[in-house]
Amino acid sequence: MLRRPVRNWALIWKRPVRLILSSCQKKTGMARQLHARRLEGVDKNIWVEFTQLTADYKVVNLGQGFPDFSPPSFIQEAFCSAITGGASMHQYTRGFGHPALVKILAKFFGRIVGREIDPMEDLQITVGAYQALFCTFQALIDEGDEVIIVEPFFDCYQPMVTMAGGTPVYIPLKPRKSTGPALSSADWVLSPEELANNLNPRTKAIVINTPNNPLGKVYQREELQMIADFCIKHDIICISDEVYEWLTYDGTQHIKIASLPGMWERTVTIGSAGKSFSATGWKVGWAMGPGNIIKHLKTIHQNSVYHCATAAQEAVAVGFQREYDTFGTEDSYFKQLPAQLYTKRLRLAECLRSVGLEPIMPQGGYFMITDISSLQVDLNDPSTKDEPYDFRIVKWLIKEKGLATIPVSGFYSPEHRGDFQNYIRFCFVKEDSTLKAAEDILRQWSIKK
Repeated sequence: MLRRPVRNWALIWKRPVRLILSSCQKKTGMARQLHARRLEGVDKNIWVEFTQLTADYKVVNLGQGFPDFSPPSFIQEAFCSAITGGASMHQYTRGFGHPALVKILAKFFGRIVGREIDPMEDLQITVGAYQALFCTFQALIDEGDEVIIVEPFFDCYQPMVTMAGGTPVYIPLKPRKSTGPALSSADWVLSPEELANNLNPRTKAIVINTPNNPLGKVYQREELQMIADFCIKHDIICISDEVYEWLTYDGTQHIKIASLPGMWERTVTIGSAGKSFSATGWKVGWAMGPGNIIKHLKTIHQNSVYHCATAAQEAVAVGFQREYDTFGTEDSYFKQLPAQLYTKRLRLAECLRSVGLEPIMPQGGYFMITDISSLQVDLNDPSTKDEPYDFRIVKWLIKEKGLATIPVSGFYSPEHRGDFQNYIRFCFVKEDSTLKAAEDILRQWSIKK
């Protein structure tokens, strides 16, 4: 019998593999540019940097804007019921929004804006308000369009406009001229002259945030009317980010700019179930507006995310039905939450004043900013010497004192950042124990000074 030769396949294949690897190793990478040009200048993100710092130093976190307490029991129960409610809750639902959710949102907000809202045409459910903003800019902003962004602004507006091909134009809110310091967010106003001076034929949209992050400003009716008149006169779209709409204090009323005459037709309103029900991790948001605008957002959505989590949408629908039934009463969570946060807001302000800082009292939202220009701190970290003052202070607080906050100049454009580097932002939507831990750090530091 002829014996078949035994071949060492490992040795046979080893040679060509080595040759291939050797050839590849001579190259340092692909010769062509890997990234799309639209990513240039938008790669840095304040949240990535400070979230990592906060995690590295295990600090008391008054930086990031999320509650460290649970959502109300009724909406937790609604989520539990959804996930045990049968097979359909674990499968795809309608891509543009779960029918139960868009129907109750249309009913709920139709009562507020004083018009009938078509649930199937006028609403797009998204993965949080963040995706609603992304769809809006991608759908409506073209190459060469200019977008007016009112400062301070949530930092994603600028990169989203840029990635869509648009050019951001920045107009800052400024404290009213007076003899004393601005001690309320109401003192920060938008100049109609600056608005008019920044208008040109390329202006496509204006972005406002009310209540504002980080300032806490809630635009009053006359301010919104000024913006509305500007939009109507010059045929401009208004993108109104209203994720903190239920969180207003001291009798301040939130008004939807879409409710003003002539503005529904040209406004995209951004909303958030996460902020409404203290469940930011659920990531359920929406864009609301006239069907002839929202249909373009749907095109972006269907070609990117396409679908949002069914069970979370079902739970939010139950929550909004409850709020519709209890709206304006003491049983409404939208009334209970701001009452709860009102006390936390006062507590933080009192603490900041007790250590010699000057807080700007917010009319609404999660946050309070404070003037830090009076601080006497030896900032000897060489790694931060070229950064704005508030960035240096915030990093010092994290590393040396174990307290996380956020620099306010990060909410401004490069051209205006230097004018607003004397403020830092605190989040007061936290457990009393978290606020107490922050107070202990601040007061101990004050004593040592």
